[in-house]
Amino acid sequence: MRKLFAVVGALVLFGVTAAQATEPVGSYSDVGTDPSGKGGTYSGTVTVEKTGQTYKVVWVIGGTRYIGTGIGNKDFLAVSYISNNQTGLALYAPDGDGWTGVWTYIGGTAMGTDRWTRK
Repeated sequence: MRKLFAVVGALVLFGVTAAQATEPVGSYSDVGTDPSGKGGTYSGTVTVEKTGQTYKVVWVIGGTRYIGTGIGNKDFLAVSYISNNQTGLALYAPDGDGWTGVWTYIGGTAMGTDRWTRK
C-alpha cells in the first residue's frame, strides 16, 4: 500500500511540475535589453495571472509598473501593454524554467529582449 501511495504521489508531483513548465502563470525575475540601440539593460519582476481565456501580465521595472493583456498557450504568449503614455507589444516562447521574448514600443523600429526566470 505504501508503494502505491508513493507512486501516486510521484505522479501527482510530476503532473504539477509539468503543468507549471508549460503554463505562463506565475512569478518571475525579469532581465532584458531596451530597443533604443544604446545597449541599455534592465531588471525587475513579472507576474502572470490567468483571466478567463487571457492573461494579466504585470511588470515592475525600476519602480515603473507596466500592465498588459496576453493571449497564448503553452507554445507562445503575445502581450500588449501600457504604462503612463507608453504602449507596446511583446512576444514570448517557453525557455527552460521561464519564458524568453522580444518587445517594442508602439511605433518602434527596433526590438528589445526580455527573459523571465521562474521564482
